[in-house]
Amino acid sequence: MTETKNETALVTGGGGFLGKAIIRRLLDRGTHVKSFARSDYPELREMGVEVIRGDLTRADEVMTAVEGCDVVFHVAAKVGVWGKYEDFHNINVNGTQNIIDACLAHRVSRLVYTSSPSAVFDGTHMEGVDESVPYPAPDKYLTHYPKTKAAAERLVKAAASRELRTAILRPHLIWGPNDPHLVARIIDRASSLRIVGDGQNTIDTVYVDNAADAHILAADALTEKPEISGRAYFITQGEPINAWEMINKILAAGGKPPIQKSISYKAAYRVGAVLEFVYGTLGLKKEPRMTRFVAGELAKSHWFSIDAARNDLGYNPSVSTEEGLRRLKESLQN
Repeated sequence: MTETKNETALVTGGGGFLGKAIIRRLLDRGTHVKSFARSDYPELREMGVEVIRGDLTRADEVMTAVEGCDVVFHVAAKVGVWGKYEDFHNINVNGTQNIIDACLAHRVSRLVYTSSPSAVFDGTHMEGVDESVPYPAPDKYLTHYPKTKAAAERLVKAAASRELRTAILRPHLIWGPNDPHLVARIIDRASSLRIVGDGQNTIDTVYVDNAADAHILAADALTEKPEISGRAYFITQGEPINAWEMINKILAAGGKPPIQKSISYKAAYRVGAVLEFVYGTLGLKKEPRMTRFVAGELAKSHWFSIDAARNDLGYNPSVSTEEGLRRLKESLQN
């Protein structure tokens, strides 16, 4: 990865877990960085980042933020497994279209879009699949997040042109020190966690620094290899692991005991369906403890080939899972 002292990059969601990691990489390269997010992040400003507050669903605010940029990393999204479809669609789909429109209007040459393997998850085992796997039928999606991420992916693919080169990255289960999502949820729910299914399912994950590196590599590759524009890439550790072994390793890093109890996939799926009905009927905004989508994610195998990312982007995870867990344990004990 080369230095780019004269470049300006915009990172949407720059205050988030992955966004901050990408920003650190960019600053190390001498890039002028702008962050676009709804909240204020004084720590980014202290790092030398130009912090812009705004809303992805407001085209005028996006247009202002994108002006003067050479590359845009569109990381921000509405995540989760619960909520109104309109909220997910407005941010993940309409917001992405606003980013594309602004890139074209301001002649931004490259757009790297952060997606998710869940965009192609159909609820069945996915073992070693590559980017040729198709999107599921619309009625196969059990929650709005993956459905709207798939729709946004299609927009980014369609936008690929001589004027705007685009790449779609699908990092899977990002984790690491200061992770407010995956690690925090696992540790917070340590006492109530149950193995879902037979406990034999294999998954992929990705350490946050590796995911950030992949984004920088993708931006560089779009300059050097215009033929890759419009393509999607799975981004993982390249080290598939038993799901419950990984969860127990995260628990151990946080000083928690391993999971002992279990529940069948069918039972968890039924519980999720009931909770979704109850929460939907009562209009509850809080995320249910179990949903049909979560039951599938916990019980099914989902690991992916990263050959395309290795070949096209030069991606090679620099932080192993073992090293990442060591760093995680150190951060949790401090």
